[in-house]
Amino acid sequence: MGTEFNDLFEEWAEAYDSFVEGQDPEYKEVFARYEAILDRVVQQSFGNVLEFGVGTGNLTKKLLVSGRNVYGIEPSREMRRIAKQKLPVGTSIREGDFLSFAAPADIDTIVSTYAFHHLTDEEKRLAIEKYGQLLREGGKIVFADTIFTDREAYDKTVQTALAKGFTNLAADLQREYYTLIPIMESMFADYGFTVTFTRYNHFVWVVEAVKNSERGI
Repeated sequence: MGTEFNDLFEEWAEAYDSFVEGQDPEYKEVFARYEAILDRVVQQSFGNVLEFGVGTGNLTKKLLVSGRNVYGIEPSREMRRIAKQKLPVGTSIREGDFLSFAAPADIDTIVSTYAFHHLTDEEKRLAIEKYGQLLREGGKIVFADTIFTDREAYDKTVQTALAKGFTNLAADLQREYYTLIPIMESMFADYGFTVTFTRYNHFVWVVEAVKNSERGI
């Protein structure tokens, strides 16, 4: 993952929590059922958790309350600052991203919300390969992110956003790297994961991948 979105992360930091609370009409549907999405990620995680894209710390806080050991990775300095204000002193949040990070050797679950789309499909594949090497059999990846069933669904979503005058949302959809379910399913299968997709709103699916073997590694 390059640094092309770092300026955006810094821009969004102060306003991010207002978005997730549904205060911006452009992004209200993107964050519909937000708490349920975070709760699902927490429920499907276990043990020592590596979290990518900590953001303002909303998922991290839930993970800690549920008794998980969390090692957080976040590229934005401003996001890290806000997260640390919410979280217990000593919570581990390090600078890094999906592909460039330092992590403990003993990781059971890798989680992320609203962030994996910042990687190109090639970068997503590299990341999944790396996580397959990091996790033991039975380890899990649990991501919540915007994904589309097919290209037609993606195109229709962009056109609907434009028709509603949601120009910022349309620009985000066209600038970032939203992938398709069949592509992501194939990536996980190639590195020995069984994956399921559960839809939570028009945009967001929770992706749960369990490592079954060393196949592909």
